[in-house]
Amino acid sequence: MQGKFANILETIGNTPVVRINKLAPEHVNLYVKLESFNPGGSVKDRLALGVILDAEKSGQLQPGQTVVEATSGNTGIGLALVCAQRGYPLVIVMAENFSVERRRLMRFLGAKVVLTPAALKGSGMLAKAAELAEKHGWYLTRQFENPANAEIHARTTAREILRDFPDQELDYWITGFGTGGTLNGVSRVLKQESPKTRIVVCEPDNSQLLGSGMAQETIDDPTKPVPSHPAFRPHLMQGWTPDFISALVNQAATANNIDLLMPIAGNDALHYAHALARDEGIFTGISGGATFAGAISVAQKAAPESTLLCMLPDTGERYLSTPLFESIDAEMNADELAIARSTPNYRFDVSNAPSQSEPKEEPGQPTLACSEEEQQLLDEIMNVREQPVKMFALEWCEFCWAIRKLFAHIGVEYQSIDLDSVAYQVDNKGGKLRNALRARTGMATIPQIFIGDTLAGGASDIFDAAASGELQRLLEDNRVSYNAALQINPADFLPNWVSR
Repeated sequence: MQGKFANILETIGNTPVVRINKLAPEHVNLYVKLESFNPGGSVKDRLALGVILDAEKSGQLQPGQTVVEATSGNTGIGLALVCAQRGYPLVIVMAENFSVERRRLMRFLGAKVVLTPAALKGSGMLAKAAELAEKHGWYLTRQFENPANAEIHARTTAREILRDFPDQELDYWITGFGTGGTLNGVSRVLKQESPKTRIVVCEPDNSQLLGSGMAQETIDDPTKPVPSHPAFRPHLMQGWTPDFISALVNQAATANNIDLLMPIAGNDALHYAHALARDEGIFTGISGGATFAGAISVAQKAAPESTLLCMLPDTGERYLSTPLFESIDAEMNADELAIARSTPNYRFDVSNAPSQSEPKEEPGQPTLACSEEEQQLLDEIMNVREQPVKMFALEWCEFCWAIRKLFAHIGVEYQSIDLDSVAYQVDNKGGKLRNALRARTGMATIPQIFIGDTLAGGASDIFDAAASGELQRLLEDNRVSYNAALQINPADFLPNWVSR
């Protein structure tokens, strides 16, 4: 993808096909198609663009109308991206058990996210979306049955695959399925224009809806949950295999566009997602690891010089709170600690001697005198009685933000004097105030919080005072309103690394 684009939507599609060099059996040519290169990080950007443009063209979607859809996350992220660019409000309905980072990404892109109970599964969130659409007159994209979902894959994904293998026969195309749009659209084109290509469809080994051979029960009322397929069981692969067989998947199956079903174990999905990252430098999620596990299984039995293409539907970053990252430490492990200890300085586990150029400070003892001008600057702020709670802070300090979050939690109004902000850089006011604070309090650290004329201390002091009741007493003595009913747990506010 090169050149200039009129808007972000023009960058959807044309994702790269990359050869697997270390993990592939030596007798085959194994490639992966990296859908994480779409701007929203997944294959579902294609779906989102397809259904929105189609609805605009047909007149089903009117300017400014709210769009609503049920999704495990990637479709929601894609829709949020497309709706942001096209100017539509978006409401996403999502079961509560899908990864938190997906919700936050959708909200970051401007969408509203409504959660449904995990026990109601995918069919429950789908029914809720239909209910909301009917109640409010919103446009429901119906990703699981919308022909535009499959059509955009027929027009783009399939064409890209044929384009990238012009002189090399593609023996196998391997994919998973969720809505069925990718499976439906690509398999339709490949069956027509590359009939020797075998279509391999992966699904969780403990939740084989297609592999069960049992038909999907349907109902006519879209606001009622689709009956869960009897073979469905909770599984690891987010975005794969909801608790029903979608209309688009069923169309591909009844058209005999599926040549082989491949059950995939959850542990294999995790293993190959990690292996792709560590051996090939390819970052994909659990569903990508699962599809690749299927591709490896096919490749091991394939004829010599066979060519296989595996779809990797998304990036790994939206799986940070899932089992994919459970074994990945946030802190240093034994090997990393050994590296740190291999040289003597700049370590967490030793006290580094202070630089000779820095004066050694004793706690509670001022070490610097301040000028009359510096003292006057501080007095001007302290003498403003309308706001008794004052925090001398740094704009992006984690401990300052811990206090900001605490005060917001209990409803305390305060004045923040951000010493490093643009306003306090003029004439070095921030530096002068910090010097005056050090002279007055003996503290060199920031934040420093005053309640009335009393120095309440820094971040740790404030949380200790909250635990002892001293903070509450100071607030009450200075007639500062706050919500006394709310509990204060420092772990909810302090940076995560503090508990190391």
